[in-house]
Amino acid sequence: MTASIRSTALEPDPSLDGEALTLPQRLARAIPAYGLVGLTLLLALLFSLLLPDTFPTLFNLRAILSDKSVIALLALAATIPMITGKIDLTVGYGIVLWHILAISLQTKFGLPWPLAVLIVLACAALFGMLNGLLVELAQIDSFIATLGTGTVLYAVAMWHSGGRQVVGELPDGFVGLAGSDLLGLPVGAFYVLAVAVAMWLVTEFTPLGRALYVIGANPKAAELNGISVRRHVMGAFVASGLLSGFAGVLLASRLQIGQASVGLEFLLPALVGAFLGSTTIRPGRVNVWGTLVGVAILAIGISGIQQFGGAFYVEPLFNGLTLLVSIGIAGWAQQRRNASVKRRIAARQLADAPSPTHPQETHA
Repeated sequence: MTASIRSTALEPDPSLDGEALTLPQRLARAIPAYGLVGLTLLLALLFSLLLPDTFPTLFNLRAILSDKSVIALLALAATIPMITGKIDLTVGYGIVLWHILAISLQTKFGLPWPLAVLIVLACAALFGMLNGLLVELAQIDSFIATLGTGTVLYAVAMWHSGGRQVVGELPDGFVGLAGSDLLGLPVGAFYVLAVAVAMWLVTEFTPLGRALYVIGANPKAAELNGISVRRHVMGAFVASGLLSGFAGVLLASRLQIGQASVGLEFLLPALVGAFLGSTTIRPGRVNVWGTLVGVAILAIGISGIQQFGGAFYVEPLFNGLTLLVSIGIAGWAQQRRNASVKRRIAARQLADAPSPTHPQETHA
């Protein structure tokens, strides 16, 4: 079975790393795990000091939460297959069709908005199942499979919209899905929080989550332990598709128009957030909170740079460079971890080896 990434390739092994007894040792181990969190806070503090009138304001916070909630949901959607060692590129391509479909079902076909939302979610989940079938049954690498199906989705979106904007009168209930506030903040931020908490509980505290991580680390070992790799991987793609469909619904509610030119710009930052998240909180392990930290540092960095008057190309440049840096850090950390593990295994084997005995001569 092919695998695009290893979800636990860099995860520390306490049984091999030993106990950190001194403060410098503890700090050295905390920096890889929480360095990105600290960098995010320092970046926010820096922009707050340099832009005191615009950056540290409630208006800017609301703008960041509103703009990046869709990207955060897509990053969480991409995280699910990544846990199993797969990549789902349709999170970026699919949202193009899903947000157009959510609007056209109401404006062109006159469906009530709850039914339109359910149809979009069902289509997204079914497409996720198609991705799972291609990866598990056809044994196509997930990157290639989802790149192909994602391109098909984009073509369908172009055909369905005719390359034009899809506009019309939308009911207040649908607009309120993303346009309302809760506790003074955009409701989209609370959707992200709810999804993140649910994913965290499932991945960290349930047998299902442990099975997904085992598959991502070693699918053959997972099979030998009685875990159905095919069923779990297909379920991960279905969940990813369902969550990307929900993100498309929120995007349609926020924009209130559908157009094929909107959506693809979410793909790179979503993947960057997921990859960058694997270098923090649980270094080397794709994890929910790390993904949100990855999205946060992108959001803060881009917002600050734009307020400094950055050009229109700054955002894709920042996203691309951050992706390269995050993958580079992950690879470097993996090499260090593998070398450390080999040294400790060798030391343990040497310590456990029986010491040579020298038989003493006996005299009659």
